[in-house]
Amino acid sequence: MYELEKENLRRFSAYITKFLRPSVIKNFMTTYLEKEMVESILSTEEKSVTIAAQMLLDKMCYLEEVGWFQAFLDILLASEYTGLHNAIKDWNFQELEDLNKHRTYLERIEPSIVKHMKPSELLAHMSDCLRLRECEEIKAEESRRGPIAASEKLVASLLRSDRPNWFKLLKIALESCELDEALELLEMNGGGKAEKASGWDGEPEAMMTTVCFAFREEAETEDMLMSSNDTAVTEKPGGFRGEPERSGERKLREYQKELTAAAVQGQNTIICAPTGCGKTIVALAICEYHLKQFPKRAKIVFLATKNYDIVVMTAQILVNALQSAEVPSLDILSLILFDECHNTTGKHPYNNIMTHYLDRKFSTSTHSLPQIVGLTASVGIGSFKNRLEAENNILQLCANLDTRVITTVTEHKDELKSYVHTPEKEFFDVRERPSDPFIRIIKNIMSNIEQLVQKTYNIESLSNIQNREYGSQKYEQWIVSVQKSCKVLQMKDADEERRICRQLYNYTEHLRKYNDALIINEDARTKDALDYLDAFFDQVRNAGYDETERKLTALYDCQRPQLQRLATEGEQNPKLDELRFILEEEYQNNEQTRTVMFVKTRALADAMKKWIDETDSLKFLKPGVLIGKRRKSNLTGSGMTLNNKKGILDSFKSSDQSKMLIATSVADEGIDIPQCNLVLMYEYVGNVVKMVQVRGRGRAEGSRCFLISSSKERIEKERINMFKEKIVEEAIIHLQSNPTSLSNKVDVLQKDDKTRRDHISASPEKPKTQGSYELLCSKCKRFACMSDNIRVVQSSHHIVLDRSMFQRCTTAPHKNPKAFCGFNKKEKMLCAECKHDWGLVASYTTIQDLPLLKIESFVVQNCVTRKQEYFRKWRDVTFAIREFDMTEITPEMCRPRD
Repeated sequence: MYELEKENLRRFSAYITKFLRPSVIKNFMTTYLEKEMVESILSTEEKSVTIAAQMLLDKMCYLEEVGWFQAFLDILLASEYTGLHNAIKDWNFQELEDLNKHRTYLERIEPSIVKHMKPSELLAHMSDCLRLRECEEIKAEESRRGPIAASEKLVASLLRSDRPNWFKLLKIALESCELDEALELLEMNGGGKAEKASGWDGEPEAMMTTVCFAFREEAETEDMLMSSNDTAVTEKPGGFRGEPERSGERKLREYQKELTAAAVQGQNTIICAPTGCGKTIVALAICEYHLKQFPKRAKIVFLATKNYDIVVMTAQILVNALQSAEVPSLDILSLILFDECHNTTGKHPYNNIMTHYLDRKFSTSTHSLPQIVGLTASVGIGSFKNRLEAENNILQLCANLDTRVITTVTEHKDELKSYVHTPEKEFFDVRERPSDPFIRIIKNIMSNIEQLVQKTYNIESLSNIQNREYGSQKYEQWIVSVQKSCKVLQMKDADEERRICRQLYNYTEHLRKYNDALIINEDARTKDALDYLDAFFDQVRNAGYDETERKLTALYDCQRPQLQRLATEGEQNPKLDELRFILEEEYQNNEQTRTVMFVKTRALADAMKKWIDETDSLKFLKPGVLIGKRRKSNLTGSGMTLNNKKGILDSFKSSDQSKMLIATSVADEGIDIPQCNLVLMYEYVGNVVKMVQVRGRGRAEGSRCFLISSSKERIEKERINMFKEKIVEEAIIHLQSNPTSLSNKVDVLQKDDKTRRDHISASPEKPKTQGSYELLCSKCKRFACMSDNIRVVQSSHHIVLDRSMFQRCTTAPHKNPKAFCGFNKKEKMLCAECKHDWGLVASYTTIQDLPLLKIESFVVQNCVTRKQEYFRKWRDVTFAIREFDMTEITPEMCRPRD
């Protein structure tokens, strides 16, 4: 009964779940569903409305009571789901599909637009597209958490609105409330037709006739520490239009004009200038000039390594579009700008794009390639010891970017120095933490584990790394090497192989965590190292927890009371004493100080925040933590989304609450923190480029940069970096002094590179084998699936059609469910035996539960030869994988799994 309705609910679930909020139709659920299921759906809605809506639809497909479907339609209409009601009643979702372009655009600009909205004023104009309940929730959010949080809730409500006029009503409301900045962002795409920054559709000639930038360029006043100015700029063919206060137009400084000189003459160039000098403004001026010069054929792409407001697209998007032929050739573009262009080396997407460019350049004389402009704070790439070696590295970068001009400020240096303040560098050589009982106990545990490992297998035969010390990066490298070898370790007895491999994985994972704890203890508190271990063992107890893990947990529990006593009563880390003294003194001298402290790892960033929050004289700093997006789950958190990062940065920039930012390397490049006047490098040293970028975070006049370290080698390395920076400056001047020689040398390098690429291309590509392979869990070697049942979707996502795979795995709710490329994340997929992360369970089109695999979680075994191989990326696998065909969908796949 109702089979057609149920089938259609499954088929159109991707549409319905975008709009339906189950709690709005709670009366329907309590009438037709069990009480426990209703509570489960409502509880899930607090974390993810989409997943909760999918749960509701799944349960509705099992209803048999007469009249339930009409009751569903009636409650939708009564709950003001007019658009959704009509779509389901007629099974025609075209009107809802038409809303996608507005939803996509609002999602893209959300991080920017929410800062310029006033929800309490807007709600009075939006009753026709928001429910009364939603309005009340938005008002409550504003009272509780402020206007930005309420604006985010308002946007979330609009994104789930099924009213066809919501986008128009939003524009009218913004205009009525005179919220010009928000209105400009909404109109930036020409009245609401969202541009495709993440992909390419239509004919090449129709693409990118307008380039839109929304960027922040901070006002650089005499008191930089206390002033900032958000500037929104819309750039259209023919230059700036409208009033200056709306368009954000500003006059270029003389040194900025100098930086644009080569580019406005149409030359390919690398613009090398200090952080904070306004390279964004320079890039915009170049775009403006280019658009005026070529109003009919100008098509510009601004590429960046990170996806911020200024980005029209990330480099990888363009790489993918070129590889799929959605962009037939770079010839259709007229200007490409590369932010942080020093990354144009090796396998970086920038270099991939330029390889397309150079191959096109040398393969035909009829090309019309785009102009190339690179932006960077330093070209001190690669390793070098003298000026000649530095010049060779710079020349290779020029060859990769097809430029023969390096643009720097030479005539207006005094003006540049008046705006860009280079922090003074100071070194604090602090004494190391003395060897204490905590360290001895941890090292003794590690020694005992190594002895246990040796009884299981000769672990020394799995790695060539020697002379490893506990608590060192080299020890971490040894663990990685051992685990890699263990994944393809084979024995005659398959059961014995599975047992040994799982034991080795568990032993080495515990050794890794103890090694991490020693590193944390060296730089932070003993308490933080113990907290790190406690978190790890909590996770162990809640996961597979086999015999080996119980034995290893008992080993820890035996020492835990003694470790706890040492964490409570032990001596304070002398590095922290020094750091506390520095911070107390700096803020006593200037209470308006803004500090960015760089640390090596995420775990250390978390530990330093806890220490500051728990230190009476420092807790007023209320530090924020800025870390990268983690590739896979780990104890120290799942990383930060772009919105998380923006929230932390906005709080640091504009609030009196947070006076300090603790960051890993994610903040040393491409993030604008103009208020900062104190940069602390806490045991944090990299190469020349990293040094320049880290130092450049301190932009206020009188800024200072301190390196705090107990390692004389680390301090000496930073001094060498400072010396190398001067070598780079000399190398640039020498190359600029002889443009003909520079050009000739670039020509030679490009020809050599082209010859090398042609040789590689001429080598026959090893064909993918057609045989059958087993995918085994890389941790316990449990069978997962056959390669014959794997399909590739959209050339990048690898799914399993065999639903029996769910008998060999277990699932857990996904902490960040969201849609991507037509898939909707639902759950994490784990090995049933050892709880190793295998990938995701997602829905796709009409398929309800679809396994998406991570190849790095498996070992591939040839069914004939029994040879095992390990691949970190799908592109490296040696067997052929068929493209997914929609005709392979079976009725069983369209139903939720049992």
